[in-house]
Amino acid sequence: MRPPPAPLRKKARRIQAILEELYPDPPIPLEHADPYTLLVAVLLSAQCTDERVNQVTPRLFALARTPEAMARLSADEIRAIIKPCGLSPAKSKHIRELSRRIVELHGGRVPRTFEELEALPGVGHKTASVVMTQAFGVPAFPVDTHIHRLAERWGLSDGSSVERTERDLKALFDEGDWKKLHLQIIYFGRQHCPARAHEPALCRICSWAAREAGRG
Repeated sequence: MRPPPAPLRKKARRIQAILEELYPDPPIPLEHADPYTLLVAVLLSAQCTDERVNQVTPRLFALARTPEAMARLSADEIRAIIKPCGLSPAKSKHIRELSRRIVELHGGRVPRTFEELEALPGVGHKTASVVMTQAFGVPAFPVDTHIHRLAERWGLSDGSSVERTERDLKALFDEGDWKKLHLQIIYFGRQHCPARAHEPALCRICSWAAREAGRG
Protein backbone atom coordinates (compact mmCIF):
# COMPACT_ATOMS: atom_id res chain seq x y z
CA MET A 1 0.00 0.00 0.00
CA ARG A 2 1.38 3.40 -0.99
CA PRO A 3 2.05 5.83 1.87
CA PRO A 4 -0.48 8.66 2.28
CA PRO A 5 0.42 11.93 0.51
CA ALA A 6 2.05 14.64 2.60
CA PRO A 7 -0.99 17.01 2.63
CA LEU A 8 -3.16 14.22 4.01
CA ARG A 9 -0.62 13.37 6.70
CA LYS A 10 -0.51 17.07 7.62
CA LYS A 11 -4.29 17.13 7.91
CA ALA A 12 -4.22 14.01 10.11
CA ARG A 13 -1.65 15.58 12.45
CA ARG A 14 -3.77 18.74 12.79
CA ILE A 15 -6.87 16.66 13.56
CA GLN A 16 -4.96 14.63 16.11
CA ALA A 17 -3.70 17.78 17.84
CA ILE A 18 -7.28 19.03 18.31
CA LEU A 19 -8.44 15.65 19.61
CA GLU A 20 -5.50 15.50 22.01
CA GLU A 21 -6.38 18.96 23.33
CA LEU A 22 -10.03 18.00 23.89
CA TYR A 23 -9.49 14.42 25.13
CA PRO A 24 -5.99 14.00 26.55
CA ASP A 25 -6.96 10.90 28.53
CA PRO A 26 -10.18 9.44 27.11
CA PRO A 27 -11.76 6.76 29.31
CA ILE A 28 -13.14 3.52 27.91
CA PRO A 29 -16.89 4.27 27.77
CA LEU A 30 -17.95 0.71 28.58
CA GLU A 31 -17.67 -0.15 32.26
CA HIS A 32 -15.80 -3.39 32.88
CA ALA A 33 -13.47 -5.09 35.32
CA ASP A 34 -11.40 -7.45 33.16
CA PRO A 35 -11.04 -8.76 29.59
CA TYR A 36 -14.08 -11.02 29.90
CA THR A 37 -16.49 -8.35 31.14
CA LEU A 38 -15.12 -5.98 28.46
CA LEU A 39 -15.75 -8.61 25.79
CA VAL A 40 -19.35 -9.09 26.90
CA ALA A 41 -19.94 -5.34 27.16
CA VAL A 42 -18.60 -4.71 23.65
CA LEU A 43 -20.77 -7.49 22.25
CA LEU A 44 -23.82 -5.93 23.94
CA SER A 45 -22.98 -2.50 22.52
CA ALA A 46 -23.80 -3.54 18.95
CA GLN A 47 -26.65 -1.25 17.81
CA CYS A 48 -27.00 -0.03 21.38
CA THR A 49 -25.66 2.96 23.29
CA ASP A 50 -22.84 2.57 25.76
CA GLU A 51 -25.02 4.23 28.38
CA ARG A 52 -27.65 1.55 28.02
CA VAL A 53 -25.04 -1.20 28.18
CA ASN A 54 -23.62 0.31 31.38
CA GLN A 55 -27.10 0.24 32.90
CA VAL A 56 -27.55 -3.44 32.06
CA THR A 57 -24.17 -5.03 32.76
CA PRO A 58 -24.09 -4.51 36.56
CA ARG A 59 -27.12 -6.75 36.93
CA LEU A 60 -25.74 -9.29 34.47
CA PHE A 61 -22.31 -9.43 36.09
CA ALA A 62 -23.80 -9.61 39.57
CA LEU A 63 -25.32 -12.90 38.42
CA ALA A 64 -22.35 -14.11 36.39
CA ARG A 65 -19.06 -12.24 36.00
CA THR A 66 -16.92 -15.15 34.80
CA PRO A 67 -17.16 -17.40 31.74
CA GLU A 68 -17.79 -20.39 33.99
CA ALA A 69 -20.74 -18.73 35.74
CA MET A 70 -22.18 -17.33 32.51
CA ALA A 71 -22.02 -20.71 30.78
CA ARG A 72 -24.16 -22.18 33.56
CA LEU A 73 -26.99 -19.76 32.78
CA SER A 74 -29.57 -20.47 30.13
CA ALA A 75 -29.88 -18.20 27.12
CA ASP A 76 -33.33 -17.20 28.40
CA GLU A 77 -31.90 -16.12 31.75
CA ILE A 78 -29.32 -13.96 30.00
CA ARG A 79 -31.87 -12.58 27.57
CA ALA A 80 -34.19 -11.47 30.38
CA ILE A 81 -31.43 -9.20 31.68
CA ILE A 82 -29.98 -7.87 28.43
CA LYS A 83 -33.28 -7.28 26.62
CA PRO A 84 -32.99 -3.45 26.90
CA CYS A 85 -29.83 -3.62 24.76
CA GLY A 86 -31.73 -4.91 21.73
CA LEU A 87 -31.06 -7.95 19.57
CA SER A 88 -31.34 -9.94 22.78
CA PRO A 89 -32.21 -13.34 21.25
CA ALA A 90 -28.96 -13.48 19.30
CA LYS A 91 -26.83 -11.69 21.89
CA SER A 92 -27.93 -13.99 24.72
CA LYS A 93 -27.07 -17.10 22.70
CA HIS A 94 -23.72 -15.65 21.69
CA ILE A 95 -22.80 -14.67 25.26
CA ARG A 96 -23.64 -18.10 26.61
CA GLU A 97 -21.89 -19.98 23.81
CA LEU A 98 -18.75 -17.83 23.76
CA SER A 99 -18.52 -18.26 27.53
CA ARG A 100 -18.77 -22.01 27.16
CA ARG A 101 -16.07 -22.03 24.49
CA ILE A 102 -13.77 -19.81 26.56
CA VAL A 103 -14.05 -22.35 29.37
CA GLU A 104 -13.69 -25.45 27.22
CA LEU A 105 -11.14 -24.24 24.67
CA HIS A 106 -9.18 -21.54 26.50
CA GLY A 107 -9.12 -22.58 30.14
CA GLY A 108 -11.55 -19.88 31.20
CA ARG A 109 -9.39 -17.04 29.90
CA VAL A 110 -10.26 -14.69 27.06
CA PRO A 111 -7.96 -15.57 24.15
CA ARG A 112 -5.28 -13.07 23.19
CA THR A 113 -5.21 -13.41 19.40
CA PHE A 114 -7.46 -11.94 16.73
CA GLU A 115 -7.95 -15.35 15.16
CA GLU A 116 -9.15 -16.98 18.38
CA LEU A 117 -11.33 -14.04 19.39
CA GLU A 118 -13.02 -13.79 16.01
CA ALA A 119 -13.76 -17.51 16.15
CA LEU A 120 -16.01 -16.93 19.16
CA PRO A 121 -19.78 -16.58 18.52
CA GLY A 122 -20.88 -13.00 17.95
CA VAL A 123 -17.34 -11.60 17.95
CA GLY A 124 -16.45 -9.70 14.81
CA HIS A 125 -13.28 -7.84 13.93
CA LYS A 126 -14.31 -4.58 15.63
CA THR A 127 -15.16 -6.32 18.90
CA ALA A 128 -11.93 -8.31 18.76
CA SER A 129 -9.98 -5.11 18.07
CA VAL A 130 -11.43 -3.37 21.12
CA VAL A 131 -10.54 -6.28 23.38
CA MET A 132 -7.07 -6.72 21.91
CA THR A 133 -6.10 -3.06 22.30
CA GLN A 134 -7.95 -2.07 25.47
CA ALA A 135 -7.55 -5.29 27.45
CA PHE A 136 -4.24 -6.61 26.15
CA GLY A 137 -2.44 -3.55 24.78
CA VAL A 138 -2.05 -4.97 21.29
CA PRO A 139 -2.01 -2.24 18.60
CA ALA A 140 -5.40 -2.10 16.88
CA PHE A 141 -7.70 0.59 15.48
CA PRO A 142 -11.32 -0.47 16.10
CA VAL A 143 -13.63 1.27 13.64
CA ASP A 144 -17.20 1.88 14.78
CA THR A 145 -19.91 3.90 13.03
CA HIS A 146 -18.63 7.23 14.43
CA ILE A 147 -15.08 6.62 13.24
CA HIS A 148 -16.22 5.35 9.85
CA ARG A 149 -18.38 8.40 9.09
CA LEU A 150 -15.91 10.96 10.45
CA ALA A 151 -13.00 9.49 8.52
CA GLU A 152 -15.06 9.97 5.36
CA ARG A 153 -16.39 13.39 6.41
CA TRP A 154 -12.85 14.62 7.06
CA GLY A 155 -11.49 13.14 3.85
CA LEU A 156 -9.21 10.65 5.62
CA SER A 157 -10.85 7.71 3.84
CA ASP A 158 -13.36 7.28 1.05
CA GLY A 159 -16.13 5.63 3.08
CA SER A 160 -16.29 2.61 0.79
CA SER A 161 -15.96 0.10 3.62
CA VAL A 162 -15.04 -0.24 7.28
CA GLU A 163 -12.05 -2.33 6.23
CA ARG A 164 -10.79 0.46 3.99
CA THR A 165 -11.27 3.03 6.74
CA GLU A 166 -9.25 0.91 9.14
CA ARG A 167 -6.40 0.52 6.66
CA ASP A 168 -6.36 4.23 5.84
CA LEU A 169 -6.34 5.36 9.47
CA LYS A 170 -3.61 2.91 10.38
CA ALA A 171 -1.50 4.31 7.55
CA LEU A 172 -2.08 7.92 8.63
CA PHE A 173 -1.45 7.66 12.37
CA ASP A 174 1.38 6.20 14.41
CA GLU A 175 0.72 2.72 15.77
CA GLY A 176 1.33 3.85 19.33
CA ASP A 177 -1.55 6.35 19.04
CA TRP A 178 -4.24 4.02 17.68
CA LYS A 179 -5.57 2.94 21.08
CA LYS A 180 -6.18 6.51 22.21
CA LEU A 181 -7.25 7.89 18.85
CA HIS A 182 -10.12 5.51 18.32
CA LEU A 183 -11.61 6.67 21.64
CA GLN A 184 -10.89 10.35 20.93
CA ILE A 185 -12.68 10.20 17.58
CA ILE A 186 -15.66 8.42 19.14
CA TYR A 187 -16.03 11.09 21.81
CA PHE A 188 -15.64 13.90 19.29
CA GLY A 189 -18.27 12.34 17.05
CA ARG A 190 -20.74 12.04 19.89
CA GLN A 191 -20.18 15.44 21.43
CA HIS A 192 -19.21 17.73 18.55
CA CYS A 193 -19.78 16.07 15.19
CA PRO A 194 -23.13 14.23 15.00
CA ALA A 195 -24.40 12.52 11.88
CA ARG A 196 -27.44 14.81 11.62
CA ALA A 197 -28.17 18.47 12.40
CA HIS A 198 -24.48 19.26 12.25
CA GLU A 199 -23.16 22.69 11.30
CA PRO A 200 -19.74 22.12 9.75
CA ALA A 201 -18.82 25.80 9.82
CA LEU A 202 -19.04 25.78 13.62
CA CYS A 203 -17.10 22.54 14.07
CA ARG A 204 -13.44 22.79 15.12
CA ILE A 205 -12.48 20.10 12.63
CA CYS A 206 -15.13 20.07 9.92
CA SER A 207 -14.83 23.84 9.40
CA TRP A 208 -11.50 23.26 7.65
CA ALA A 209 -11.10 19.48 7.22
CA ALA A 210 -14.45 18.39 5.80
CA ARG A 211 -14.56 17.53 2.12
CA GLU A 212 -16.86 20.43 1.38
CA ALA A 213 -14.41 22.78 3.13
CA GLY A 214 -11.62 21.72 0.80
CA ARG A 215 -9.68 18.55 0.23
CA GLY A 216 -6.40 19.48 1.67
